[in-house]
Amino acid sequence: MNYETIPAAEIVAKTAEALKERSFNAIIVNTKEEALEKIKSLIPAGASIMNGSSVTLNQIGFVDYLKAGNSGWNNLHEAILAEKDVQKQTELREKSTLAQYFLVSVHAITESGQLLIASASGSQLPSVIFSSDNVIFVVSTNKIVPTLEDASTRLKDYVFPLENERMKTVGYPGSVIGKLLIYEREINPARKITVILVNEKLGY
Repeated sequence: MNYETIPAAEIVAKTAEALKERSFNAIIVNTKEEALEKIKSLIPAGASIMNGSSVTLNQIGFVDYLKAGNSGWNNLHEAILAEKDVQKQTELREKSTLAQYFLVSVHAITESGQLLIASASGSQLPSVIFSSDNVIFVVSTNKIVPTLEDASTRLKDYVFPLENERMKTVGYPGSVIGKLLIYEREINPARKITVILVNEKLGY
């Protein structure tokens, strides 16, 4: 299977409808520029935000936008990186799980609307699962697969080898799949989970 191909519009539309049936807000855009503009429109000024590690967020310009310092948001990630005291940095990381908005990507989406997320440490999972009231996933539509079995295969055969190599290039011995989340649906009506589907190859 070619995991880098953007699927037909009918499949993307079908997946978006399936996401909505699982209480996820699905938005379809065509380019990474549109994805970034959509994020800007979704997060109000003054909101506290945190983001997980994501090649996709880098590629759409979100990380550079944050670094420029003109977003008007309370960037908790920046505060963590600026803190040099290890204990204080740990405390800031714990508090960041309560960010009003959390942004990250996923590793696969099934056509029936299930999200698959793998993590080494699991640091991003508390916000995704429970503690942030607003979660925004930015996902290339090339991550859409027919079934959960296909999602697992995509992760193991395609995503993990690429992430393992990336980690080596930045000085780590490699990566590991430490935790695996299958996000079936959101049952808390107070939480807003948004999936921005981008019809452009991003991340892996």
